Amino acid sequence: MILAQRAMLAEARSEAKVRALEIERLKLMLAKARREKFGQSSERGKQLIEQLELAISDLEETQAEEETKAEIAAPAAAKEKRARAPRGPRKLPDNLPVERIVEPAPCACGKCGGVRLRKLGILASKFLLHQPLNRQSATYAREGVEIDVSTLADWVGASVATLDPIVQAIRTHVFRGERIHADDTTVPVLAKLKTITGRIWTYVRDDRPFGGKVPPAAIFYYSRTRAGEYPRAHLAGWAGIMQADAYAGYNELYEARRRPAPIQEAACWAHGRRKFFELAKLAKAPIACEAVRRIDELFEIEREINGRAPEQRLAVRQERSKPLVAALEAWLREQRDRISAKSEIAKAINYSLNRWAAFTRFLDDGRICLSNNAAERAVRGVAIGRGNWTFCGSDAGGHRAAAVYTLVETCKLNDVDPQAWLAYVLAKLPDHPAKRIDELLPWNWKASQQAIAEAA
Repeated sequence: MILAQRAMLAEARSEAKVRALEIERLKLMLAKARREKFGQSSERGKQLIEQLELAISDLEETQAEEETKAEIAAPAAAKEKRARAPRGPRKLPDNLPVERIVEPAPCACGKCGGVRLRKLGILASKFLLHQPLNRQSATYAREGVEIDVSTLADWVGASVATLDPIVQAIRTHVFRGERIHADDTTVPVLAKLKTITGRIWTYVRDDRPFGGKVPPAAIFYYSRTRAGEYPRAHLAGWAGIMQADAYAGYNELYEARRRPAPIQEAACWAHGRRKFFELAKLAKAPIACEAVRRIDELFEIEREINGRAPEQRLAVRQERSKPLVAALEAWLREQRDRISAKSEIAKAINYSLNRWAAFTRFLDDGRICLSNNAAERAVRGVAIGRGNWTFCGSDAGGHRAAAVYTLVETCKLNDVDPQAWLAYVLAKLPDHPAKRIDELLPWNWKASQQAIAEAA
């Protein structure tokens, strides 16, 4: 057992040395770029420096994350003194309070940040407020607190590794649901100082629209491309109702031969409506305007029954929505026969009619929502982040971002302050029993805090 642990640590250290060499190489490139006479207003120079800074911090996060994972998996062997390549200054400024804590790895030590990380809110700033580490470092410097980007990267990487059991617990919770929402969005990824387009996927469980009492949650994944193999891997072993857009990569999930069972597709009426709405807004097309009006009648009914039990929702839909849907289908087919098959309005009509079974599935199941807005809201934070940090520094950075978005978005779904919750779990996790990890999930933490407040 000890030999296996030592082998695991040796492998992690070997990979760490390779990453350390790459970090030093990038730092040399960064120093050279800063010396180059691009000029203060040169976009090329600024972009190159920002890319190098992001690549370096991303590698340092990955190094810290992998080292922490190895220490968690092999705690006995981890007590040996670690040989580590020098990586520059790591001291905190003298004016910060310093508390000496001696605990077994991988506890809240100087490497993973401990109390300082919880107080500064590095994770929340990066993934909730979308502030890259180099900008956070600059912000602290303006306040007279010099914290090297490498130090912040160490804290982030080690913390993500420490939080992994909670990410896995949320994943299990999401896929216990019988109905989920699915969506994805683009994320530029740095690869050899060039960017490629990766994807961030999300699967959301939210039973509140049909009166469910199970807490909502969202799980995120990262992939290098949008190939259908990724959602197939994410959803392997799960079957139920999935609300999603018409992405072709999902099609194999709906096939009868799929095991353990085919997933039932529930189409998003908001997507179908959007195609008509764009034509109504831009071209004032009469057919598009009428289609929007008819679809809005369905959404008005849904607002009235939001939060009711599935049986009640089903009864209302059968009585009021079903006749409207039947009339809409007949009208759409009639309009399609009157217009050019190559027109934009025909494409909008065909988008709905070609998926009519998926669009109308909500009429026979009170659990299904009319739209996929739950998943679209979940990925909105990723889209906002793109405007600030521009791209992920690597594939490892993409996976790390997906893990933290899982935590942040699940907190938001449960009306929990992500920064306060992260501070709590980072303090508790080192000594918390693995069999009781569910106690640290955001909704359980919220309930415990409310109980404490009521008892006070």
